[in-house]
Amino acid sequence: MHANNANTPHLILCAREPIRVIRMHLRICITLASLLTFPYSYTMISFDIHARLPNGRGRAGTITTPHGKIETPAFIPVATKATIKALTPEMLRDYVGAHATLANTYHLYLQPGTEVLKKAGGLHQFMNWSGPTYTDSGGFQAFSLGAAYGKNVSKLANVKEGVTIDTDEDASVRLAHVDDDGVTFKSIIDGSTHRFTPETSIDIQHAIGADMIFAFDECISPQESYERQKAAVERTHVWAKRCLEHHEKIKSQKSNLKSANSHPEVPALLGIVQGGRHEDLRKLSAKVIGGMDFEGFGIGGSFDKDDIGTAVGWVCDELPEGKPRHLLGIGDPIDLILGIENGIDTFDCVAPTRIARNGGAYIRTGLSAQAGRINLLNAQFIQDFTPLDPECECYTCKNYTRAYIAHLFRAKEMLAATLTSIHNLYFVVNLVKKARQAIIDGDYEGFKKKYLVK
Repeated sequence: MHANNANTPHLILCAREPIRVIRMHLRICITLASLLTFPYSYTMISFDIHARLPNGRGRAGTITTPHGKIETPAFIPVATKATIKALTPEMLRDYVGAHATLANTYHLYLQPGTEVLKKAGGLHQFMNWSGPTYTDSGGFQAFSLGAAYGKNVSKLANVKEGVTIDTDEDASVRLAHVDDDGVTFKSIIDGSTHRFTPETSIDIQHAIGADMIFAFDECISPQESYERQKAAVERTHVWAKRCLEHHEKIKSQKSNLKSANSHPEVPALLGIVQGGRHEDLRKLSAKVIGGMDFEGFGIGGSFDKDDIGTAVGWVCDELPEGKPRHLLGIGDPIDLILGIENGIDTFDCVAPTRIARNGGAYIRTGLSAQAGRINLLNAQFIQDFTPLDPECECYTCKNYTRAYIAHLFRAKEMLAATLTSIHNLYFVVNLVKKARQAIIDGDYEGFKKKYLVK
């Protein structure tokens, strides 16, 4: 009896052992399923290439996001403060035909602020835009509010070797100061001081809630020295790694809040290549950034206006083939055509709407430095009753004349900016759409001959 009592616990343990083993295996399977589902293997976007140019660089494809598709190449209008100046989101969709828009992280951080955007449900719901969205990182403001502040210096220039704009004498008037850890800004609204680091830039962009976001980078003038460009490249690489690590940390935190059957709602992070007009720096940066686990890439920084296509080609030759490439802040029609030919998939720029608000309208008389644009403030258009561009099919050109829009500008009516902005955005968006179709049809050279003046 004693022996039987002594063996009883052992018999019960043996009977329970299969149940414990099953439970253990279930826990392992659930853990593995969670790891496979998220956070690291899941991507928020996909990119498919459908056709290529004979040079092996230019391509036509599709970026698929949680809010829809972007057929590439594509021009992305800039909604700096969650709005395209003078247009509604419905106009952008229905009159312009844009697939996506890009908002500015620095400006949205200042106004209305991330708490308002989070309470609104994110950028899409806040601005009533149902399509794909991007946000930049705030890195460009380190340049525009820093060394370039008040100097009318842009990303593009006809460069003179050795010229510098970054001097100690004017440091006190800047609104941005860069160091190895990040950038200290003064608000353009009230002068208050704010600090951006790679980590805070990623935090802010996650709060804004775009589909695609960019790593924090250092953008400097095309007139800076080689040594200064090299230092900016090295700093951008360090910041890119920090952005990626912090982004993955946030993905992991969000995934832990989700069920095993759903993915974390996180944006795709794109790394930025720097290097100015220098071939060795551009290629180095493309190799380093291209070797990191970003879901796409931006090409940022400054360029020599006369050779932008070559510089873009250097970078695209080094970047991974299967991920989208975005050229930041470039929107001149000639530059779009050259960028597409050399491997760019998407572009953004404020130029079309900024030009429009100042009376400038794109036309198809051949795109060159002398042609391709009219100034409606000139007297010759006061009695010109033709469309802005006789070949254009946009809402403005179908319904209004140069004389009417010229009158609106002289009368300082808001409708002038609206009608001209619709036209200019339609012009560049559809120019890029035609380039895409030309790639698919195998007639890109014919497309170039039609739109470029030699």
